[in-house]
Amino acid sequence: MLPSAVFRRGLRHGVAATVEHAAFFASIAPDMVVDIGANKGQFALFVRDRFPHARIVSFEPMRKAASRYARLFLGDTRTMLHPAAIGPDEGVANMYISARDDSSSLLPIDALQTELFPGTQEIGREEVRVAPLSAFLTAEDIPADALLKLDVQGFELRALEGCDGLLSRFAWIYVESSFVRLYEGQALADDVIAFLQARGFALSGIYNLAQDDKGRPIQADFTFTRRS
Repeated sequence: MLPSAVFRRGLRHGVAATVEHAAFFASIAPDMVVDIGANKGQFALFVRDRFPHARIVSFEPMRKAASRYARLFLGDTRTMLHPAAIGPDEGVANMYISARDDSSSLLPIDALQTELFPGTQEIGREEVRVAPLSAFLTAEDIPADALLKLDVQGFELRALEGCDGLLSRFAWIYVESSFVRLYEGQALADDVIAFLQARGFALSGIYNLAQDDKGRPIQADFTFTRRS
């Protein structure tokens, strides 16, 4: 099958869409996607192809990745990029830059991360803006059929805390989380699940399970649906 026009545009900019999310998105149709940890736009590219009329609001604090995203979506009036990370408190924090930039995190990279995923070691640091989601969006900005996606390399619980006042506005949440600590001080999948269940969301799916060479689970994508 030939790639779509949207995917071809991504490839011209050196960005491949993250098609591994397709199974979950076959059953939903969001009017708006809030993309926290957008990197170069891999997920947003998939969303734009699948849902051409959806509004996409993305957050990416790393300068190089955000610049690539901005070029990719230049002229797309239904896409907005904020060069910031989401967390509970407004301020500035260190981003620990990985040799593979999509493994960069606001938490220090643990030795287990580089053992399990060679080539993801820290190569530098960058000061980035951190702010709650409410600094950028109000409840009225978020329609009933909205999706919140987080891919923030160990910072999931803190990012969710930064969304806390607006979580009830989302119909679905899609979050990558880990079963083992790959970043110093990170919360694990059970912490994330408990946090969202306490806020009225039910775990509805587990996708893209990564395992080590002994078959032990490392991380996965978790989907949550707001209870009616």
